[in-house]
Amino acid sequence: MLGSLLPGISHLQNIHPLVVHFPIALWVGAALFYLLAWILKSDRLEFAAFAVLILGTLGAAAAVGTGLYAEDGVMVSVSVREHLLDHHEDLMLTTLGVSLILLVWASLARPFPRKGRAFFILLFLVLLGIMAVGADYGARMVYDYNAGGNACSQPIDFTR
Repeated sequence: MLGSLLPGISHLQNIHPLVVHFPIALWVGAALFYLLAWILKSDRLEFAAFAVLILGTLGAAAAVGTGLYAEDGVMVSVSVREHLLDHHEDLMLTTLGVSLILLVWASLARPFPRKGRAFFILLFLVLLGIMAVGADYGARMVYDYNAGGNACSQPIDFTR
């Protein structure tokens, strides 16, 4: 039934691509809310940032979970797995870990730490940087090596 509503899903090897974009958008939004809350000294923006951080971390857990579940079934060559997928996995596990650190820190000093705010924001920016690099590895697998669908024959060997 879902395939009739969203026919593109029939080309997916797994559901991982359906969930990966949520934590990306939510973490960027949370970081912007935290920055604005700090600049504008807004309690409402602090709580909005905290809520979006929670949602982003939950979305990341779903993305990591679906990615780990799908890993063995992704049709890519050994060279693509070695040069792209392994790095993508390591980086995205790291982003989830950093997000959990930020979430615990924000939970203990709800909703936005008073002490160490600059470091909190810096750590959030580090998370976004690691996420961007990890997402780029994922995008290369999908767009350069067809890791997300069945549009061309598999496997495609890694090339620079």
